[in-house]
Amino acid sequence: MSKGTSKIVLCFGEVLWDALPQGLFLGGAPINVAYHLKLHGFSPVPVTAVGEDALGDEILNRLHNWGLPTSGVVRLKGKPTGVARVELSPDGSPHFVIEPDAAWDWIELAPDVLKPAEEAAAIVYGTLSQRGEYNRSCLADLLSLASGAMKVLDVNLRPPYDSLDLAWSVAQKADMIKLNRDELNRMIPAKGRGQDPAIAAAELGSRAGCRLVCVTSGAEGAGLWSHGEWHRAPGRPVRVRDTVGAGDAFLAALVAAILEGKPNQEALEKACRLGEFVAASEGATPPYKLLLDGSIMPPAM
Repeated sequence: MSKGTSKIVLCFGEVLWDALPQGLFLGGAPINVAYHLKLHGFSPVPVTAVGEDALGDEILNRLHNWGLPTSGVVRLKGKPTGVARVELSPDGSPHFVIEPDAAWDWIELAPDVLKPAEEAAAIVYGTLSQRGEYNRSCLADLLSLASGAMKVLDVNLRPPYDSLDLAWSVAQKADMIKLNRDELNRMIPAKGRGQDPAIAAAELGSRAGCRLVCVTSGAEGAGLWSHGEWHRAPGRPVRVRDTVGAGDAFLAALVAAILEGKPNQEALEKACRLGEFVAASEGATPPYKLLLDGSIMPPAM
């Protein structure tokens, strides 16, 4: 594990309410990752912003109830707490309409974040939170403070916030990149009729100067390129409720296993199992317990 035995993971970026047909669910990829890292025994620190409104109040209450610190969550006057309207396709896949100019577009580094940043084992950030120049500068400052941490990029190319130039600029700062097959095909366009994800992941890692590239493929599972080797874990069939947050849960489990020094294949398989569990659950942050063998136990009904 980097940074000695540190369990601190900074989760930088958007926090918002996912407006699903069933109601409002707390979301935003960094917050979802933080939720699952907490259940894996880590000490995640969300670094984000909310408005001085009722939705912001409820986010702080929810984070407190989850046992997550709110010291890195700044409150901004005149900026609304983020909301994403989510429409689900028949197969459970989400389509997001993310409200612009939300509080999380204007993240500031709270004083209480500085020490955790220096001690962090990892920092997780995504492309969506970089849609504005203000956050790009803030992230650069945070990455500089957390210079010894493993830097993990979660690629989210969602129109209209899907600039490839931006994706490449933040990818070149990462030690690990996680993205799905469609995003990989956009960053490394296919040559010919098809594309081998292992070859494309290796090219992405080489061009970005990144040592780990993880490619998710939905129900087909995932692959991990690491130091010139390709590892693959097939998916297992589940009855999908919705896929909101499944990729975030996957990433949290993968980061946790890598920081714990687990072999790449084991880490990949653990990540797939958690992603499948969340896809079979309602919302991005369903309750569960992680057993000693790494398996997942849902709460008794």
